[in-house]
Amino acid sequence: MNKVTIFTDGSSRGNPGPGGWGAIAVYPNSKDEMLVDELGGREAETTNNRMELTAAIEALSHFDAYYQSFDDVSFVIHTDSSYLINGSTKWVKGWEKNHWITANKKQVINQDLWEAISSVTAGKNIEWKYIAGHAGIPGNERCDVIATSFADQEKIDLYKGPLSGYSVDIKNFEGHLIGKKKSNKSRSSLPAYSYVSLVDGKISYDKTWKECEAKVKGKKGARFKKALNPSEEKEIVKEFLK
Repeated sequence: MNKVTIFTDGSSRGNPGPGGWGAIAVYPNSKDEMLVDELGGREAETTNNRMELTAAIEALSHFDAYYQSFDDVSFVIHTDSSYLINGSTKWVKGWEKNHWITANKKQVINQDLWEAISSVTAGKNIEWKYIAGHAGIPGNERCDVIATSFADQEKIDLYKGPLSGYSVDIKNFEGHLIGKKKSNKSRSSLPAYSYVSLVDGKISYDKTWKECEAKVKGKKGARFKKALNPSEEKEIVKEFLK
């Protein structure tokens, strides 16, 4: 079976704001030689979650013209977005059955992209793997560079060629997969990277609890959470904006 390994990431400068997406695909050609395609794109007004979804859609769509049949093709997609994984594997089928209305009787956010996810994943053998973001995983770090470069409209050369000539150590990531032993330290005793809050639809980042508390105290519907690192901060924002 032909195995396609994919890394994806998305970025936005504000939610909403200018954003970009990046993907890396590693796959065999007809001679069983391993090839690498880097992909990327930009939107002027978007969100982080939309860019995460777009990266996966574009990466999978990239192969629709490459393979005549997906019967002997498997995809492994590595992403630091639990929103993308949960939506693709758990939520989207229920949303479709409920005519894109959530359990809270609200319209599904990013419906257009979830419809595209449903379409592009149909008939494909896909394994989704969550990896830690900003943890030194070469594939994830490179996708982040691609995504942020497009978001910032910075020139970047995308690689397309043999794996043997690729400068990114794409296979060096297994130690960062979810499932590592958790620290015995309680979260409350660990230093905060930031405090993320959502008040009246606006995301804020504070370095101290005192600053965050001043924003959320007495505010109806306010949400707040402590982030221990940049990756966790990113996931909290995605959670708040679902």
